[in-house]
Amino acid sequence: MEQVKESSKKSSKKEIFGWAMFDFANSSYTTVIITVVFSVLFPRLIVGDGPDYRMGNFLWSLALSISYLLVLVSAPFIGAIMDFSASKKKFLFGSYILTVVATAALYFVEPGYVYLGMVFIILSNVGFSLGEAFISSFLPHLGTPDELGKISGYAWGLGYFGGLASTAIVLFGLGPQTMENFPNLRFVGPITGAFFLVAAIPTFLWVKERGTAKPLPAGENHFTIGLRRMVQTFRDIRDYRDLMILLLSFIFSYAGLSIVISFAFIYGDQVVRWTPGVQTLMFIITQLTAALGAFVFGLVQDRLGAKQTYAITLLLWIVAIILIWGTREFTAFLNGALGTSMEAQQFFLIVGSIAGLGLGATQSSCRAMVGIFSPESKSGEFYGLWSLAGRFAAIFGLIALGFLQKELGLKTAVLLCAAFFVIALAVMFFIDQERGMASARSHEGE
Repeated sequence: MEQVKESSKKSSKKEIFGWAMFDFANSSYTTVIITVVFSVLFPRLIVGDGPDYRMGNFLWSLALSISYLLVLVSAPFIGAIMDFSASKKKFLFGSYILTVVATAALYFVEPGYVYLGMVFIILSNVGFSLGEAFISSFLPHLGTPDELGKISGYAWGLGYFGGLASTAIVLFGLGPQTMENFPNLRFVGPITGAFFLVAAIPTFLWVKERGTAKPLPAGENHFTIGLRRMVQTFRDIRDYRDLMILLLSFIFSYAGLSIVISFAFIYGDQVVRWTPGVQTLMFIITQLTAALGAFVFGLVQDRLGAKQTYAITLLLWIVAIILIWGTREFTAFLNGALGTSMEAQQFFLIVGSIAGLGLGATQSSCRAMVGIFSPESKSGEFYGLWSLAGRFAAIFGLIALGFLQKELGLKTAVLLCAAFFVIALAVMFFIDQERGMASARSHEGE
């Protein structure tokens, strides 16, 4: 009992807050650039191939997919180097600077500058995605296994308030997303980069670098060490069976999530045809419900179990995607049955609340489970694998959605998300949480 008490105090509240502030900071990028603002500006104003914007949507998904491919091939390798050299903070800082600079450089992307816009999106998203893996690798060091769900949920929930604050600054400060207002809209990148730059400062002040750098063997360098550690992990892959099953499930769930994150506001703009006021209200609702979902499901996970919590969030998503696909049909049905005059965009707000609950909870619960199944001495490498799975999923999901919506339209293509969540749920049932935790304990110190 004494041992558990001691380990639960290994991180102070200030350090946990500093760690969580990176989620607060980086949410400005994923919310403003990937989800709400620049994702709409790119097809509508930069590419400008209305009225259906199919080529703009395709090039947007292509740029994101290229960035995820670069992360896919580099994250586990870099993670192995970080574990060996005890340099998580250095690599995290590098990814942070790359994201901030490339995001601010979006200022130079004007209508018609399609390829320049794609380059800066690729670079900034590489930095963001690597940083997401690097910051997560600190999680197993912050508390005991039965505390990780709560800590992860706290940080992910705090992140949505960062997304809410940064996007509010952009939406209310820069005005409507029209060509006439483009001189103001070009500041979307610099404002987002500045928010990220300032908000992440507590992370680098208060989060500790744990572990001791190991001396390089004769004739070795960090490149060969990283490669050797990765090879060894893949040789021992059978010992991490439940982590691998989790990552397989995560591939399908994140394929669905990546589509939602990248295309939700495009869907509202092009299919639901919402007004700017409803768009703003949707953003506020989803951020608040996502924060609530991350907080609540983080607490639920520590009581109910990580596997069960993850399953509940996947069921939420299956329901939400079906409602998103049938927004107009469900609205017409309810109006006929209840004698109401609700608009499709109003029903879409209700669906957004359901989706929001699962938005943070699914990723947070999976992040905590990776921590539970990871030996602390391999946390960087294993969160690199988590990032690899996520980026592969994003490439697969976005490219599939890109081609499908080009042929069938965005409304029909969104059903692909529901199929991904169903597969993720089916795979998840093969996870044995106790076995996965025992495996992590048996490989500690390697």
